[in-house]
Amino acid sequence: MASPSGTPTKITQGAPTRGGIGESTLRPDGTLKVTGEFAYSSDMWHEDMLWGQILRSTVAHAEIVSLDTAEALATPGVYAVLTYDDLPTEVRNYGLEIQDTPVLAHGKVRHHGEPVALVAADHPETARRAAAKIKVEYRELPVITDEASATAPDAILVHENRDDHHAGHVPHPNIVHRQPIVRGDAARAAERADVIVTGEYTFGMQDQAFLGPESGLAVPDEDGGVHLYIATQWLHSDLRQIAPVLGLPESKVRMTLSGVGGAFGGREDLSMQIHACLLALRTGKPVKMVYNRFESFFGHVHRHPAKLYYEHGATRDGKLTHVKCRIVLDGGAYASASPAVVGNASSLSIGPYVVDDVDIEAIALYTNNPPCGAMRGFGAVQACFAYEAQMDKLAKELGLDPVEFRQRNAMEQGAIMPTGQPVDSPAPVAELLRRVKAMPLPPERQWESSEGADVRQLPGGLSNTTHGEGVVRGIGYAVGIKNVGFSEGFDDYSTARVRMEVVGGEPVATVHTAMAEVGQGGVTVHAQIARSELGVAQVTIHPADTQVGSAGSTSASRQTYVTGGAVKNSCELVREKVLEIGRRKFGSYHPAWATAELLLEGGKVVTDGGEVLADLVDVLEDESVEVEAEWRHRPTEPFDLRTGQGNGHVQYSFAAHRAVVEVDTELGLVKVIELACAQDVGKALNPLSVVGQIQGGTTQGLGVAVMEEIIVDPKTAKVKNPSFTDYLIPTILDTPTIPVDVLELADDHAPYGLRGIGEAPTLSSTPAVLAAIREATGLELNRTPVRPEHLTGTA
Repeated sequence: MASPSGTPTKITQGAPTRGGIGESTLRPDGTLKVTGEFAYSSDMWHEDMLWGQILRSTVAHAEIVSLDTAEALATPGVYAVLTYDDLPTEVRNYGLEIQDTPVLAHGKVRHHGEPVALVAADHPETARRAAAKIKVEYRELPVITDEASATAPDAILVHENRDDHHAGHVPHPNIVHRQPIVRGDAARAAERADVIVTGEYTFGMQDQAFLGPESGLAVPDEDGGVHLYIATQWLHSDLRQIAPVLGLPESKVRMTLSGVGGAFGGREDLSMQIHACLLALRTGKPVKMVYNRFESFFGHVHRHPAKLYYEHGATRDGKLTHVKCRIVLDGGAYASASPAVVGNASSLSIGPYVVDDVDIEAIALYTNNPPCGAMRGFGAVQACFAYEAQMDKLAKELGLDPVEFRQRNAMEQGAIMPTGQPVDSPAPVAELLRRVKAMPLPPERQWESSEGADVRQLPGGLSNTTHGEGVVRGIGYAVGIKNVGFSEGFDDYSTARVRMEVVGGEPVATVHTAMAEVGQGGVTVHAQIARSELGVAQVTIHPADTQVGSAGSTSASRQTYVTGGAVKNSCELVREKVLEIGRRKFGSYHPAWATAELLLEGGKVVTDGGEVLADLVDVLEDESVEVEAEWRHRPTEPFDLRTGQGNGHVQYSFAAHRAVVEVDTELGLVKVIELACAQDVGKALNPLSVVGQIQGGTTQGLGVAVMEEIIVDPKTAKVKNPSFTDYLIPTILDTPTIPVDVLELADDHAPYGLRGIGEAPTLSSTPAVLAAIREATGLELNRTPVRPEHLTGTA
């Protein structure tokens, strides 16, 4: 009998699929972005669209006495002006966890820049001018700006009549959440200490400073719903908050991810999503909203500023005896992600060290300062700055090398966290420190040449403030620990829809998730996973939208782990279905179909020995295989509200830095010469992207070390520097060489053994820079960022 078409009559060796995991494949959006051709959300356009504008409060805490929109409504070209009274339902607040944020202010404003009214007009300038015509009369109230004013017995309450699930366990209504962690007996352990050091530390308010401002386009649908094109970090979380305010079922609020110009946590909360939809539904026309940079500083949350109080003890031979700490985070006017940030700050507050006896408390405050929430590092950044300064203090008191002292106390796999959770995957803390210390140091006095000083290499740079006089070098080290994924019992899952079919004579895979690509490279990795699992060269990444199940947030270093895990899982299910088709068609022609471990490689079905059994084109023919499935990592559990005990995290990541700085001690100017990093990544799915993530996180840590801080007037709670003129971020001239040593120790619980990598380098880069400046100057430097006046004594 003749063989069916495509049945192999000769067994050959298959070729592996190129562009799979472990390779540095190029980003599909990379060339478009660097050539300026990539379409960001602010580039969107729709015929006959209107422009939306927000009127924001000019004061931080006040009663709204009156609100007059008549002049704005009478402006030619204005189609709608909306206030709180125009909202369509009784659901008028939103929030990630606590729904305490009003869509538009009602009766009171609680922070500078709070949205008060909306305008839609036929031109953006018309909308701005109309918004400026809205008359708001305020009766100002005293501002709450710090712990003392927030927790005084007679303190004004930022939110009266709280009924959220944290309200019952906090000692004051102006405390959003409190998490103690108690293990062992820190007071008794302190009696064994030969050396005890204390410190009070201040961490400034950092902005995510993404380059693409908030923007979106809302288009009304014929069925009474709305389609929102938006730059965000979590489509389904946005959907969950938007639909109830609009009074629509979620099925009538369709969301599609548009080009995102950076995020770093600042797009996890809503910005103009509800506002654009309200205006579109009111006018029946598409409405585009784009913040300018000034608005952007008020339009998203920032990193929590913090006060941190620490006590560390150690024996004479350099072993830690105990840690006591208290962390006070300023959450600003609304809760945002503050409860989860408190959980991270407390549970990671002693760093990657073995300490049996701890007494920890972390709280987040309600104040009238700008709202604070998610930012890269999420509570662990502030803690790392403080505990690493403490480790340097202890090493100095004990006369030990700071790296050796850290290594003596470094955790390893099997160590127990302060929460009682075992660390059940590699924790190469001592090895990372060894590696980063072993890296070659940059040459001294690099600015010197036969032609004179190259001022670009000196503190002050092209301002030509010094030619080397008074310049001193310093070297500092730090190491940190960061959790990966959502924690404390959150149902952290992702969904992936994978389809395989023949298109144009080739097998093609399509991957559809709701993952927000914010620059992290998830779209690259998803294609690599599909190539590896399905053996196809052509992979199409479907635009992210809410027509597929949730992918969770692009935050917490979780997307490669969780959505990557979902893509891998769905690919495996597709592969099994493809192999079932192959067995049905060709199983009688070769025993390997029934007996061998079968793989898909190079567009073919092969045995684990590399023998080709069939072409995928012949297996599939006109059939397609599609699977949509959810995937979850191991469950976590909430921390006990009294003791803080519990297996709250799914994975930990570790990074160590060595900073080399040169300081003009007379002028207080700092030049960071090098920021070397060693990090365990578990498995580098895309080595080039891994290095890029580590270098990017390191640079953000550098920024908050020496320049980045939102300045809030303590008397008025007004933001003083909402612009890139006054809020400084590192440029290419500020960014040093960042050599990276990547360690790959697999976590057996994670897909491919990978470890989330994006946040860990943001932790330890900041304290490493501060440690280096301390060594150069001999100053204690207990706040960040460090400014010239702190180094010259003129503050």
